[in-house]
Amino acid sequence: MKLFKLIYIVLVSGLFSACASGPKYADVASTFPTLEADKGRIYFYRSGSMMGAAIQPSITLNGNIIGTSKPGGFFFVDANPGDQVVATSTEVEKKLTFLLDVGQVRYVKTKIGFGIIAGRVYPELVDNNIGEQEVKETSYIGAPLTD
Repeated sequence: MKLFKLIYIVLVSGLFSACASGPKYADVASTFPTLEADKGRIYFYRSGSMMGAAIQPSITLNGNIIGTSKPGGFFFVDANPGDQVVATSTEVEKKLTFLLDVGQVRYVKTKIGFGIIAGRVYPELVDNNIGEQEVKETSYIGAPLTD
């Protein structure tokens, strides 16, 4: 019985350590740099659900790694306007393509789905009203911000 308790404690500890642990959105939002006049901003986030917590693939934007899909975490990227291709990869690659306009803010949520060998992470473009609210429930995991 003690062995089962030990295993349970190790598994639960591992799941909690897999979640984002940065500052909450409200604590860092005022330090975000102003969006440059010729760029758009894309927020990437994932809910804090424990489902698939250990699955944390890199997120690429137009072929460049820009961050990680981490439970309960968010970050943002300022990008040139035009077609944007977001991809995540576990056992298969999942892509999302959308248009970003100058001065536009978009929200991309990554979700866990079932796979044959491992879970799959799907990028999904979210309506701004929903994205603005959901990102406030997450913790900042992006590059360090300066005041």
